[in-house]
Amino acid sequence: MSYADDIRSVSALDLPWTALGGCNILITGATGLIGSCMVDVLMNNPKRDYCVYAAGRNEVNARERFRDYLGDGRFHFLKYDVREALDSDVDFHYVIHAASNASPNFFSTKPVEVMLSNIEGVKNLLDYGIGHNMRRFMYVSSGEVYGEGDGRDFTEEYSGYVDITKPRSCYPSSKRAAETLCVSYAAEYGADVVIVRPSHTYGPHFTSSDNRVYAQFIRNALKGEDIVMKSSGSQYRSWCYVVDCVSAMFYVLLKGETMQAYNIADHQSNITIMELARMISRISGTKVVCEVPSDGEKAGYNTVTKSVFDTHKTEQLGWSISGTMEEKIQKTICVRQSMP
Repeated sequence: MSYADDIRSVSALDLPWTALGGCNILITGATGLIGSCMVDVLMNNPKRDYCVYAAGRNEVNARERFRDYLGDGRFHFLKYDVREALDSDVDFHYVIHAASNASPNFFSTKPVEVMLSNIEGVKNLLDYGIGHNMRRFMYVSSGEVYGEGDGRDFTEEYSGYVDITKPRSCYPSSKRAAETLCVSYAAEYGADVVIVRPSHTYGPHFTSSDNRVYAQFIRNALKGEDIVMKSSGSQYRSWCYVVDCVSAMFYVLLKGETMQAYNIADHQSNITIMELARMISRISGTKVVCEVPSDGEKAGYNTVTKSVFDTHKTEQLGWSISGTMEEKIQKTICVRQSMP
C-alpha cells in the first residue's frame, strides 16, 4: 500500500470514532512528523464530523504541508507558539500536544528553550483546556524518558538513569517533568490526560530542520550520496513507522485509561543505527561511510546504548501492526522522492 492508503486504513480501524463527533480537535506541532500524520488521518476520514485545528509556528510551512485541506471548512490553521498562553475562544474538546524541539541540534544549542517549551507548553494548554470544556488531553512524550537502562525492555513503569547535570538532558528531563505535570493536573484539577511514549519514529514528512539520524540518512540517499555515519552505530533502538505510531495514538486517545502512559514501538523493528544505515544504503544503492563528528554534533547525541520498548500495554487496547521495517523505509524514501 502507499502512504495515502496507509493513512486511510487508520480510519477503518475498529475504534469509537463517534466520540469525536461534533468536536474541535487541536493538534500542536502539527507540521512535525507525528503531528502532520495525525492531521492527515483525521482529514482523510470519510466519516469526519469534527473540526481539526492544526497549530504551529510557521504558517508558510503549514500552508505547504496542508495545501490539500485549505479549502475544507472543517480544517483550520492556528498560528501558535506553545510557550505562550493560548488566546482563543474555541472550545477544544480534544487536545493532542505534539509540539517539541526533537532535533539533536536544538539540544546542544538551545537547551534552555527546549526545557521551557516542553514544560510551559503543557501548562499553557491544560490551563486553557480546563476552562474550555476539554474532554481529553493527550501528551506526546518520548521514549527518552527511560534514559539508560539495565538491559531489559522498557515497560511503562520502568525508570532508567538520566544524568541531570548534562545539558543534553534538557530533553528527557523536561519530558519527564511534563508527564508529571500532566498527571498532577489530573489529580488536582480533574483533567483527563493520557500519555504516549513513541520510540524512534520515521516517515516521509520530516521537516527541513530535522537532523535525526534517519532523516540525515534519507537525505543522503535521495541525493545519491553515501550514508554518513558519525558514530559506531552500535546503539540498539526500537523504531516505528509514523502511520503505525499514529494508529496507536488513536487507540490511546479513544480507549486509553486516564493518567496512564503507553509505549509505541514496532517489536519487529529493533535494530542498531548501523543496521538502519545499511538498510537505507541497500535500498538506495549507496554506501555507508564513517566521519568524525564535530563537538557540536556530539553534544546533541543520545548516548543510550539500548532502548527497546515493551508494547503489551498498548496492544491490550487492540492495537496491532504488520509489515516489515524495510518495506516501510522503502515507502518512506519513495514518498519523499516524489515531494516537491
